[in-house]
Amino acid sequence: MTAPRVVVAGSLREAGLAPLRERYDVDVVGDGAPRETVLERVAGARAIVARPGIPVDEALLDAAGSELAVVSNFGVGYDNVDLDAARRRGLRVTNTPGVLSAATAELAVTLMLAAGRRVAEGDAIVRADRWPGLGRDEFLGRSLVGATVGLIGFGRIGQTVAELLRGFDARIVYADVAEVQTELEAQRLELDELLAVADFVSVHVAYTEEARHLIGARTLGLMKPGAILVNTSRGAVVDTDALIAALRDGPLAAAGLDVFEGEPDVPAALRELPNTVLLPHIGSATAATRDAMARLAADNVIAVLEGREPPTPVV
Repeated sequence: MTAPRVVVAGSLREAGLAPLRERYDVDVVGDGAPRETVLERVAGARAIVARPGIPVDEALLDAAGSELAVVSNFGVGYDNVDLDAARRRGLRVTNTPGVLSAATAELAVTLMLAAGRRVAEGDAIVRADRWPGLGRDEFLGRSLVGATVGLIGFGRIGQTVAELLRGFDARIVYADVAEVQTELEAQRLELDELLAVADFVSVHVAYTEEARHLIGARTLGLMKPGAILVNTSRGAVVDTDALIAALRDGPLAAAGLDVFEGEPDVPAALRELPNTVLLPHIGSATAATRDAMARLAADNVIAVLEGREPPTPVV
């Protein structure tokens, strides 16, 4: 009897590949494969493991065909998956939440520190041999210790950020569309109130159409002069053009970004700003985290193909 085909659209670490290969015929397309190649290779698949940059749309689902049972998305976000198209076909869609919360929260705090203390600017000065002659007070930054930190979105990752900030004696305020049960010392505010009081604002919302450009010209204009914005959620939550203007003309002092609209393409106008720390979407990029994500992606596939409820279903 032929083993079911599982297509990995992108790449997957061995922690996830091994259990899949024990059971199925696994075809790894690889990162950077042309769209046409992905469409060809998914034909006849029972399961697709998709990286977040792979659009799982009508065309891909049609190319996979009627045998497809599950799309296992590698990441907590699933805005690359057409959920309505999946529902119409009776498909299961899963993601990998929880296991990447600590790593992403850690990176958000790293970006707060790096942007606040102007780490990228300082690194550039030393590399360019411009340190000699630098004035004593020409490189003042903003401390995270004792600051008011506003968290937009207070789910798993947002709450983990709050826990990590305990050692900084920071005041935590948050805004969330859902009711949040928490024992953390954190004050709930409306979004506009949060933006008006926060020294650091860190974005942790899931991407939806309602969240598109949640941080735009109006909301950026509400932020305190000298405030710092951090985004490790999804790039389209922030209006890039409005952000560039706020970094050039105020009120923002700096921004730390791990995600971008239209990534991996980042506008030159943003790349050229010295008061930014820009990373290539590495929020979950630790070996332990990526192994845990790979195992969970595989567990979701195995559960569906064996007729069980997947550990982390979306649809």
